Amino acid sequence: MGNTENTSLDTVVTDFILLGLPHPQNLRILLFLVFLIIYILTQLGNLLILLTVWADPKLHARPMYVLLGVLSFLDMWLSSVIVPRLILDFTPANKAIPFGGCVAQLYFFHFLGSTQCFLYTLMAYDRYLAICRPLRYPMLMNSKLCTILVAGAWVAGSIHGSIQATLTFRLPYCGPNQVDYFFCDIPAVLRLACADTTVNELVTFVDIGVVAASCFMLILLLLCHIVHAILKIRTADGRRRAFSTCGSHLTVVTVYYVPCIFIYLRAGSKSPLDGAVAVFYTVITPFLNPLIYTLRNQEVKSALKRIAGGRGAASENK
Repeated sequence: MGNTENTSLDTVVTDFILLGLPHPQNLRILLFLVFLIIYILTQLGNLLILLTVWADPKLHARPMYVLLGVLSFLDMWLSSVIVPRLILDFTPANKAIPFGGCVAQLYFFHFLGSTQCFLYTLMAYDRYLAICRPLRYPMLMNSKLCTILVAGAWVAGSIHGSIQATLTFRLPYCGPNQVDYFFCDIPAVLRLACADTTVNELVTFVDIGVVAASCFMLILLLLCHIVHAILKIRTADGRRRAFSTCGSHLTVVTVYYVPCIFIYLRAGSKSPLDGAVAVFYTVITPFLNPLIYTLRNQEVKSALKRIAGGRGAASENK
């Protein structure tokens, strides 16, 4: 159990116990291996995309692939904030996390997660301009503007993470200290607070649930405009490439946003499905992004072939 310190008449929690995902004991080793493999593949897949965008001049000169590179970087860090701790839950190791560690995990999860939320919206807006406003696209979405928008997403994400961490941990925690979740997140931690959490739940509902739902609806609106524009493309190859790009984005944002909305629009309630639903946007989405954007994107695959071919030619010359 966690340590506590007595401060006058109050008991102050100094660490939390993460209970993890409910699972049969006989599947512990299997789940440990599954999540370990997913984590390794997530890091390698996103690193491959990041290096490909950086190394290929044709890709890193285009805003779409700059945004994809930033997404891969976010996926690597978001996965690292959550999954190693989740893997630890399937071992006999101590499940305690220090109070400061819980604060840091909650902050970085919401910082990186909200930045990713804004980035998905920027990616949809970029595709909207490229397909629906092709003649004005170079002027409307140039490298400078792309950099400003990405920086704005990072700043907004940092502010969001700071607000949520501050509001959550300004409350007193006097025991119990068992977090019925696999990481320190707002709904699970608030259930342990020794004070009224109405304001926190309202802020969570608005700042996370409503914002995520609004971004998702905006993305769907942009994708509807894109589909309408695609249907006007006369060449079959042009329609196929455009649908491929939009299909990839729609798949990713659905897997990411729908579970988020399910969790945070009902922050004051609890469901046995919460942990399983949260796995989608904390573990599965970072794992799927490299597969979806690589396997369904001909330009990324071509860039990988050029890089591999260039290295092969260099090796032969030696």
